[in-house]
Amino acid sequence: MLISVIITLLVIGLLMYLVDLLIPMDATIRQVIRIIVLVAVCIWLLQVFGIWNGHLPRVSQMNVEQIHS
Repeated sequence: MLISVIITLLVIGLLMYLVDLLIPMDATIRQVIRIIVLVAVCIWLLQVFGIWNGHLPRVSQMNVEQIHS
């Protein structure tokens, strides 16, 4: 599992490098793409290692009623 994670991170890094090198684009757009990829990779890593299951915590209906009363 660890080897596949490392290989995937290397491929993502290589693809980001090639996009930066070969595709001419504005620096702002390039920065937005980097941030989106970074957030996606962080979420993926958290899911791979079982730290985050992808669900946001829910507030029960009872708690919402107590807050509004």
